Amino acid sequence: MARTRRLVIDLLKPHEPRTLTVAEEVADLAGVDGVNAVLVEVDEEVENVKLTVEGEDVDFTRIEATLETLGGTIHSVDMVACGERLIEERETPQD
Repeated sequence: MARTRRLVIDLLKPHEPRTLTVAEEVADLAGVDGVNAVLVEVDEEVENVKLTVEGEDVDFTRIEATLETLGGTIHSVDMVACGERLIEERETPQD
């Protein structure tokens, strides 16, 4: 089976723990080389964060469990990259 190299996750989380803590927890997981967390929106009770996770063998199930433990909910997985190498998006005629 092809290994997952990149995930872009739309995450809904409470204000605590902080986004920094969430990113660090996910970055500490086996198979993860790095995490990018971008705050998209804040309201009274929750924050919406775009979480980009990259690594040699990213385990979605482990990431999902970690985020749930931290009080987060995955709204959607907006991008997945799998295989031997990362393929960057390119503009196509449909764009």
